Amino acid sequence: MKEIVVVSGKGGTGKTSVAASLVVLAKRSVVADCDVDAADLHLVLEPRIKKTEDFTGGKSASIVPGRCSNCGKCYEICRFNAVIKDESKQPAYFIDHIACEGCGVCSCFCPEKAIDFKPSVNGRWFISDTRYGPMVHARLGIAQENSGKLVSLVRNQARMLAEKDNLSYIIVDGPPGIGCPVISSITGADAVLIVAEPTVSGAHDLERVAELAGHFKIPAFLCVNKYDLNPEVAENIEEKARAGGIAVIGRIRYDRTVTEAQIKGLPVVAFPDTAVAEDMRTVWENLEKKLNLNKQ
Repeated sequence: MKEIVVVSGKGGTGKTSVAASLVVLAKRSVVADCDVDAADLHLVLEPRIKKTEDFTGGKSASIVPGRCSNCGKCYEICRFNAVIKDESKQPAYFIDHIACEGCGVCSCFCPEKAIDFKPSVNGRWFISDTRYGPMVHARLGIAQENSGKLVSLVRNQARMLAEKDNLSYIIVDGPPGIGCPVISSITGADAVLIVAEPTVSGAHDLERVAELAGHFKIPAFLCVNKYDLNPEVAENIEEKARAGGIAVIGRIRYDRTVTEAQIKGLPVVAFPDTAVAEDMRTVWENLEKKLNLNKQ
């Protein structure tokens, strides 16, 4: 079983379109959408939800009115301005749950023990069926944190499904950037496929995510999406990638078929006779060869 994580140094590179096509081409696979802050893989895979669970990734404080003596200690010590004072109400203090960071200091130092500090529901995660196999995905709540923990949960569930059904691949649609959710997405993976675009910012962000993959000693591969919009920059990106030990496994041209596929809610390779679908197949074939060579 191989776990492949599709990432990009920035948003808007076409990462999810590539990931969706890999799901189709990999065949015996489970897909995990780990871009939990802005999940969109479901738009092209049309999952049918079989199981849903709440995700509890942290705690939040709340003042118990019957025990609060209005001493104001919580108001004084909160460094996140999450305790609001309103003398027209009783008690005069309450917690702004959006501003609350869940540190628990107010609960610890409240002399009346009037502040509950309980686990909070930060989102939901799902196990679904798609046209191309099982899918694990999630939705983080509005203004909620701990997306790194939710990403780990999604990956673990996908791994359990792959082991249970003896599937060959786990295809992960990772988040953009290099932050905590990306680190949670790639640690322990067998390969990282970086999708870059031929722009100055695309080249810069490729370097950041490549450095991250190198830090965790994960084999990284590159494909340049919409390379024909700026062939010169595309070549520069590929040269820098090779110099950094990253194998270039393909190019994907700009094609309006991608937009058409998105409108119809389908992966790009669902249009098999198009040039861009052939590009996607080439990327997958080259990636699969590289993974088999590494296995040997």
